[in-house]
Amino acid sequence: MKLPPFLLDEWLDRFKASGIRHDLASSTGPAFTLRELLEQVSEDDRRAVFDSPLVYCPAAGSEELRAAIAEMHGARTEDVIVTTGAAEALHILFFDAAEPGANVVVSAPGFPPTWTLPASLGLEVRRYHLRPENRFRIDLEEVGRLVDARTRLLLVTSPHNPTGAVLGETERRALAELAASRGALLVSDEVYHPLYYEAPGRTAASLPGTVVVGDFSKALCLSGLRLGYLIDRERDRRERWLGARMHFTITSTTLGEALGVIALKNRERIFSSAAARVAAGHAAFARSVERLSGLVGHVPLRGGTTAFPWLTFTHDSRPFAEALAAEGVLVAPGDCFDAPRHFRVGFGACEDMSAALPAFEGVVRRVAQEAGSPARA
Repeated sequence: MKLPPFLLDEWLDRFKASGIRHDLASSTGPAFTLRELLEQVSEDDRRAVFDSPLVYCPAAGSEELRAAIAEMHGARTEDVIVTTGAAEALHILFFDAAEPGANVVVSAPGFPPTWTLPASLGLEVRRYHLRPENRFRIDLEEVGRLVDARTRLLLVTSPHNPTGAVLGETERRALAELAASRGALLVSDEVYHPLYYEAPGRTAASLPGTVVVGDFSKALCLSGLRLGYLIDRERDRRERWLGARMHFTITSTTLGEALGVIALKNRERIFSSAAARVAAGHAAFARSVERLSGLVGHVPLRGGTTAFPWLTFTHDSRPFAEALAAEGVLVAPGDCFDAPRHFRVGFGACEDMSAALPAFEGVVRRVAQEAGSPARA
């Protein structure tokens, strides 16, 4: 089976070298340079990076990096397998689940490879829906109807991309129990942990029958390192994940793993920087939505870096996103997530959200007027 076009990355790549002044489309946090990262650490830590031998790492990742990841999640070092981003971690899980007649249950909307990859491997993909009228919360009854004896994986993402929803502890435990009762594995995608803006959230690493997926790209704001990981307390499964990793990418880079250790030693500073920018950007955006007098619907994000607003006067946001890009402001159209009425706004990559909002509001009003909707000043 051929993979369908990856509309999200095609959209982002299209504008990388163009005249975009304000990136509201990306899902990452503030970008750090190598200099900025190394300036935060001791001379001994800098020396350790410069003295790293440029050879193969252990397939599971260096002991020091795995221990640092485990400490952040309250797990054991042996529970951690380092991967090439969260993308490889998910690929490993889907690959292992692929067998005749099996299915996986994932969210809609969601990160596109979570349904395109398993489908390409011959898995039946069943999608539960996160609806704005329910503030993008998971409907436990709907999920219960989808998970059956042939379900291999139930995937949840919290904080969620693109909606910014957060899974409550009671909900997550109910989902873990549901998965276990049907012989399925609960996979908790936690690439945005611990960016929460209401009550603090917890990792699922201690839940039985659960695998946690994480990475350094989102909450840790270091997408260029291409580091991810799996956390699983069950030894037999870990051996399968590691075997697949050896076939896929073999190892990470020594330099990347050394920098990953430094990032985790300074993670509170990185998390604080990301959370402050997201909170400020989201507050400015929420005020902008109020000024637009009902032309844009919005559910405030509870975690992560993104929200998933929608245009109330059309069912296709792409023309709006195209018009906005022409003004130097980039959002991601909803058809990238199979939800064309919506568009994704990221609050972490944009340095000054307020500077982008006049163009945003002007384009919303203009497109609304062209669609025959009253665009009030």
